[in-house]
Amino acid sequence: MIDARAARATPDEFRRRLARKGVEETFDAWLAADERWRELVPKVDELRGRTKIKGKPTPEQLEELRRIKDELARLEAELAAAEATRDELLALIPNPPDDAAPDGFTEEDAEEIRRWGEPPKLAEPKEHTEIGRFEMERAARVSGARFGYMVGDTALLALAVYRFALGTIGAEGFLPVLPPVLVREEAMYGTGFFPTDRSNIYEIPSDGLYLTGTSEVSLAGMHMGEILEQLPIQYAGFSTNFRREAGAAGKDTRGMFRVHQFNKVEMFVFCEPGDSPEWHERLLALEERILQGLEIPYRVVNVAAGDLGAPAAKKYDCEGWFPSQERYRELTSTSNTTDFQARRLGVRHRAGKNVDPVHTLNGTAVTDRAVLAILENLQGEVPDVLRPLGAPERVRR
Repeated sequence: MIDARAARATPDEFRRRLARKGVEETFDAWLAADERWRELVPKVDELRGRTKIKGKPTPEQLEELRRIKDELARLEAELAAAEATRDELLALIPNPPDDAAPDGFTEEDAEEIRRWGEPPKLAEPKEHTEIGRFEMERAARVSGARFGYMVGDTALLALAVYRFALGTIGAEGFLPVLPPVLVREEAMYGTGFFPTDRSNIYEIPSDGLYLTGTSEVSLAGMHMGEILEQLPIQYAGFSTNFRREAGAAGKDTRGMFRVHQFNKVEMFVFCEPGDSPEWHERLLALEERILQGLEIPYRVVNVAAGDLGAPAAKKYDCEGWFPSQERYRELTSTSNTTDFQARRLGVRHRAGKNVDPVHTLNGTAVTDRAVLAILENLQGEVPDVLRPLGAPERVRR
């Protein structure tokens, strides 16, 4: 969540930045609710103090006490309502965007930073389902639409891709983690996926648990409520992830590009607040190193402020080239969420005599989409770096 004290002190600055995410009205509503709550607190405290009478009260004092208690009950109800409204609105306010994020609200508003690699010139580019073995129809019978099997050489290629990513970031100090994929609501709220992204999350109502759409949730929640003594902490999570893809009807219906279940290697960092911009660039550099090793042509974009998720202050996407679509599509992303998640999760560190929120960052090392991009760009050939990791020399269906 945002720093409420800082927002009260500099409301114009917060409003300016939050307007770039289109939520300035929510911020103003929160300011009004917060002001009303702060007005009521001393009034309630004063009335509570007046209910304490030393000795045996006189009839006049009893009458006055009844009047005070009636007024106190009324104001306490108002205070509870104001507090609930304030907290509800605060949960809806996203992380203010960094000024380095470009203006805009759509993918098209992202700012291209650079490109690497030349898209292959293919006379008849094949889609990934024509090169690798993906059992889409059988998966649909078993699980429904937007699910698929990876089989044989394709599965071996995918496993090698995950191992390559884990090896690359492991050499940079990231500790491998196999995290839980079912989490409580506190973890979803704490990472900022609730309430704004709730429609995309699978719920297990009977157990009060939710399937994660990224291991970012469980990695961030790993230190929920803790005071960290040593920073930075670097995790490399590998997990299967689940997303409902609400609102994606009719989008990317072919193949495995947009599915409900996929695998991902995720980087997650807890660090000193002053170090998070540098860490953001380091995570991006690692993502690029992995894509280059996998021989996938890509471009890097700085995502527009209005297209950022609730937790992110700044985000880079690496978009890989897909010959069958003749365009770049998102393969990885990395976000600096500053202290937004740490405040919601209660993750702090000692800074001298103070205990302050840490900064958190996340970055995608690889997902299954990297497998699709390899198949389409190399048309069945396998990058050299993957062969020692169990991948075939050439993918056959």
